[in-house]
Amino acid sequence: MSAALRTLELTVRRKLDGVLHGEHLGLIPGPGSEPGDARLYQPGDDVRQMDWSVTARTTHPHVRQMVADRELETWLVADLSASLDFGTAGCEKRDLVVAAAAAVTHLTSGGGNRIGAIVATGHQTIRIPARSGRTHAQSMLRKIATTPHAPDGVRGDLKSAIEALRRPQRKRGLAVVISDFLGPIDWRRSLRAISARHDLLAVEVLDPRDLELPDVGDVVLHDPESGRTREFTVSPQLRADFAEAAARHREQVEQSLRSCGAPVLTLRTDRDWITDVVRFVSTRRHNFGAPANRVPRQ
Repeated sequence: MSAALRTLELTVRRKLDGVLHGEHLGLIPGPGSEPGDARLYQPGDDVRQMDWSVTARTTHPHVRQMVADRELETWLVADLSASLDFGTAGCEKRDLVVAAAAAVTHLTSGGGNRIGAIVATGHQTIRIPARSGRTHAQSMLRKIATTPHAPDGVRGDLKSAIEALRRPQRKRGLAVVISDFLGPIDWRRSLRAISARHDLLAVEVLDPRDLELPDVGDVVLHDPESGRTREFTVSPQLRADFAEAAARHREQVEQSLRSCGAPVLTLRTDRDWITDVVRFVSTRRHNFGAPANRVPRQ
């Protein structure tokens, strides 16, 4: 496991640093606490940051950029419930949770920034205190990667994991929720409460089979979160119904996350996750008008 984590760390560092030249201390630009320069309003900007004096003077809408705080505290919510112990392509979804955690750690580390984690399996919730330094980051990733699988029949509880971030209350920072977001959407109110104080990022981890069933005829399926095993005949009608239900659930998840102000980074087991991370960070950098040679600071 240690060798695998070292390889992952090197992959993240080499590939992200190779594409995202310059400083890249954040996945999303945090508002900070000190006023900075004004710039033209762009669709998607927070209207609460409107600079009305500049807008009136120039007759064009402007928003006030904020200077980032020197020390950022980032908290990960790593969902490792049984539905993540699944994958039909290049890896399991659990592996992508670890990869996402490694990428977020790399993109928010340095300068005295701290990072901690809530690791939830449904069976247990592990809190890793927020600290700075590479040794702590490596230890945290090792803890996430080696978290025992939940026993068969234990359901995940993303809402409780998110609630664990609310106490004790922390200074304004970044909260990153990594999950497949399958199951009931009962976490919306909890996540909205987090967004009132912190910046949010949602990392959605998916496998192709979360979205559609293959044409395999008779198949025996086991649900590790309920412990139930059933035999199905995968007919064209069943495939169509499953795809429709999956698409509807994803749309509800997306709407819920959007209502909480959380941008979504989607990683899939059948795609190059590093490429998806780079595309997401580059898009955020471009949308927020950062200079071309750097990703915006948190």
